[in-house]
Amino acid sequence: MIEVQDLTKRYGDKLAVDHLSFTVPQGVVTGFLGPNGAGKSTTMRMMLDLDRPTSGQVRIDGKKYGQLRQPLKYIGALLEAKAVHPGRTAHNHLLWLAASNRIPARRVDEVLALVGLGAVAKKRSGGFSLGMGQRLGIAAALLGDPEILMFDEPVNGLDPEGILWVRTLMKSLAAEGRTVFVSSHLMSEMALTAEHLIVIGRGRLLADMAMNRFIDENSRSFVRLRTPQPEQLLDALSGAGMTAGRDGDGAFEVEDGDMTRIGDLAAAHGVTLHELSPQRASLEEAFMRMTAESVEYQTDSATPPETTPQQWGADWKKEG
Repeated sequence: MIEVQDLTKRYGDKLAVDHLSFTVPQGVVTGFLGPNGAGKSTTMRMMLDLDRPTSGQVRIDGKKYGQLRQPLKYIGALLEAKAVHPGRTAHNHLLWLAASNRIPARRVDEVLALVGLGAVAKKRSGGFSLGMGQRLGIAAALLGDPEILMFDEPVNGLDPEGILWVRTLMKSLAAEGRTVFVSSHLMSEMALTAEHLIVIGRGRLLADMAMNRFIDENSRSFVRLRTPQPEQLLDALSGAGMTAGRDGDGAFEVEDGDMTRIGDLAAAHGVTLHELSPQRASLEEAFMRMTAESVEYQTDSATPPETTPQQWGADWKKEG
């Protein structure tokens, strides 16, 4: 279990993490979300004693990371896929890590096979693609067979097969009762993987709840209707105390409507329906709504004027 208690980090005048507290539950994949600059990477680095907090603390199974003997047996992490000496082979990189934590050497071949790098185990990591580097980083995280795993953007550089493999791996690790903590900007993938979410903005905790609850509380739900008898439909809905609005393509939307009730109502009034479907926001929409006030780097909503390559060059000369 990971326990973050009143964690704060300042870099001069910059407050990167602001009195952050949460507990990462066991047995589920927990997504760690936030806009760029929210403090996610800083928080994860402090969890692993790679950065010293200004105040507060992190406990790994009740201990600070620095108090763990042979820490890879407690917690495995992938924060930077290319944090490997380029001249070292995949096998030797993992062998060195294993020796430093008194992990049997046979475990190196096991994790290399698990992540699909067995055939390139003797090749130098400097020649690896980003996806292969990700797989090697995941192998290092799994090396000590830890109960706690942390991944920062684990699917970067992976092809669709690799993304599916990572998703399945994380779910299977959580199903074994392990603590799985994952940071990612890919909302579509996080929606398929995580069951619990911890969301931060400007270093502060914004949400700590189940995925479904997060979407329900930060999104708009409605029932979408399409009919060749719009007047009759509107009359039926109005008589039942419901209001329908039109969307951009001619369908109707009933806010927080009950699909079964609306379907029965239409049938009772002889209204033909070509569409009757519940609509629920995606994780991305819910996330954007939750974090709208916490985005550090915002773009101008106005559409910028087109600029030709010649203008780019002229502007560059002016600035230079």
